[in-house]
Amino acid sequence: MIRLAFISMMMAGSATAAEALVPLSQVKDVNDGLVAVAVADHIRNKCSTIEPRLIVAWRYLGSLETRAQQLGYSDEEIEDFVTDKSEKKRIAALAGTYIVEHDAKPNDKDSLCRLGREEIAANSAVGNLLREK
Repeated sequence: MIRLAFISMMMAGSATAAEALVPLSQVKDVNDGLVAVAVADHIRNKCSTIEPRLIVAWRYLGSLETRAQQLGYSDEEIEDFVTDKSEKKRIAALAGTYIVEHDAKPNDKDSLCRLGREEIAANSAVGNLLREK
């Protein structure tokens, strides 16, 4: 009887913990990481003298996924989040804001190349995903 009550408490505790998860869009380290990836991707697409560090990027994305799993999000919840069109637009908008806040223009090759070089030199989250050719 005591074991049954304990198991019931444990299961109730697990359900409460799962219900307490905030939307992944509100998990700062995951979102900051996705914004860094989006900024790096934008820079490398616009600046011909900067290329991606693809293996580093894949590992970084894997670490963000692992972090979300450690916080209790299921693979399905993570997949839904990263494939959601509105979330992709939100991350892209945040990446655009980041670019502008760092004195670059989203469609100006020269300012994006400068930003890329600065990020690389600073060993920032964005810079770690890029390298100069």
